Amino acid sequence: MGTIIMCVVLAAVIGAAVYGTIRKIKYGSSCCGGKDPMPAKVKVKDKNKSNYPYTYLLKVDGMHCSGCVRKLENAFHSEDGLWAIVSLEKKEVILRSKKELERKSVGKVVASAGFTLLDFEVNGPGGRG
Repeated sequence: MGTIIMCVVLAAVIGAAVYGTIRKIKYGSSCCGGKDPMPAKVKVKDKNKSNYPYTYLLKVDGMHCSGCVRKLENAFHSEDGLWAIVSLEKKEVILRSKKELERKSVGKVVASAGFTLLDFEVNGPGGRG
């Protein structure tokens, strides 16, 4: 009898773990994942690096999961002439631009996605990346 109870409890724990894992994969982690799947990825139309003479390194606070990365990339990619590569591990963004940008305008894009711009490093024409 004790063995049956242990098996039922163990099966319930395993079931909950599998359900939670599938949910995280499908909807993202708890910071971004509600009941809705992640938004569709906004793709950069022009991936020719030579068309982006300005490069910036941004430090961003508030990113916790792949959903955060998608949200921030989408915010930049929705703007004309921007291409962002977001690193969750480093909490930074390499931002390529077709025109020169100011910290204030970049900060507005970051804030619109729900994050905080901590540092804005100009790497200039032909800079990093």
